[in-house]
Amino acid sequence: MTIDYDVVIIGGTITARHAALRAAQLRAQVALVEPGVSYSLIRHYAMAEICRVGMAGSDIFRAGLQLTQSWEQNISQIASTGWENITNLDKFDKSGATVSLIEYAQAVASVVEEKYSPSFLSAQGVDVIEGNPYFQADPQLAIAINGRLLKSRSYILACGSKPLVPQNIEGLENIGYYTLENVWESINQEQNQKKWVILGGTPQSIEAAQILVKLGCDVTLIVKDSCLLPEIDAEIAQILKVQLEVDGINIITRSYATQVRIIDHKKWLQVGNKAIETDEILLAIAQQPNIESLNLPAVEVKWHKNRLLVNDKLQTTNRRIFASGDVIGGYEFINIANYEAKIALSNALFFSTQKTNYKSIPWVVATQPFFATVGFNEAMAKKRYGENAVIVLRQYVKNLTTAQFTGETTGLCKFIILSSGQILGASILGAQAREIINLVAIAIDNDINIQKISNLIPAYPSFSEIIEQIGMLWHQQQLNTNRQEFLEDFFAFRRDWKI
Repeated sequence: MTIDYDVVIIGGTITARHAALRAAQLRAQVALVEPGVSYSLIRHYAMAEICRVGMAGSDIFRAGLQLTQSWEQNISQIASTGWENITNLDKFDKSGATVSLIEYAQAVASVVEEKYSPSFLSAQGVDVIEGNPYFQADPQLAIAINGRLLKSRSYILACGSKPLVPQNIEGLENIGYYTLENVWESINQEQNQKKWVILGGTPQSIEAAQILVKLGCDVTLIVKDSCLLPEIDAEIAQILKVQLEVDGINIITRSYATQVRIIDHKKWLQVGNKAIETDEILLAIAQQPNIESLNLPAVEVKWHKNRLLVNDKLQTTNRRIFASGDVIGGYEFINIANYEAKIALSNALFFSTQKTNYKSIPWVVATQPFFATVGFNEAMAKKRYGENAVIVLRQYVKNLTTAQFTGETTGLCKFIILSSGQILGASILGAQAREIINLVAIAIDNDINIQKISNLIPAYPSFSEIIEQIGMLWHQQQLNTNRQEFLEDFFAFRRDWKI
């Protein structure tokens, strides 16, 4: 039976379901085809968030600790004294508390996942079809699945990616490893703190390193580049590296593993000229798109290395097939994938010519403290506009009143600005960086210059005050510049008239 659609979305990701729901809200006939859906990224973020607040002594973590003891006794104690008066927390079984904390994070993730469940999408008008789809070109372009042919005016690939397993690490396949798709489920069975080696310098590998060390594990992070993330501001990357090392993470840069062996029942990795003993290995080096079974060569869709080839309208080399998310490369960020899906959907449904523009799209690394960035960093801006055209404004988080109140004083905010006041970008490391960066993104997207954004009167005390302080730095610099220009003009006048 042949069914006609306005768009067929090939999914397996939260982004695909997000796009399908959006298409249904636009009253389009939409089918969502997926072989299965991966919630690993949602669960990863849930772990990062629960560990971040839990290890700070929040009620959530205390609840996890109490689950390892008599429930009736805890209820009585909580009812009579309140959470803040619970004592002897250090006597609770730490491994049991860790398991409770992880189970709580997984339960929270399940609630988030339900937002885009197949039953909910079906109720909104999305035809959800489970199975293994593939393209066919003859007699016309269509998706074949479960003995059916789905014909549509356009198709969107949002099928996500899977961990890339390097082939040049001898012995890796025989010894075994974890990836971000299965690591958090495996922690449930861990009843003692273990040694972990994480291979890869990606946002998710850095987040995983901090999660594991907060759960009491011994963690070594292996990064092939000279810094944690080559794409981020070098100055802030160094501060982040120091913070991670203070947390207890052993970071080895400019190195990569070449061999894994079992010696005396222990796993050993050869990393450069070092041999590192470990209990477990986590692979987070890179991702590769889930496209093997789609029969893309038959419909003339091309890819290069680990990404599909698309133009700035997100069309693949087949003009009726679009793509979004990490199948087209880049780091795994849900907000960026959703943005791309929005562009692809608009172009697929309405024959529009919207193009991607990432200059005002922020992204965040969920470390503690958060790292967030949008637009150009310092090195990128100076390369594009020249050294003398770019102004860099810095403000440290420790100068904020609320940072002193909360004890979250680590961090730096950098604004990259042209002499005209145009904001090119910002990089922020700090407690509320993921919220503050949204204000900067709005300013960039709407061409709001630094003079106007510095007029923000933030609530006091708050971390948003750092934008006001950046604005004060701008005004001070402008005054100094004007004063210098006045003095130069004055002395030039005196010389000319020999006064």
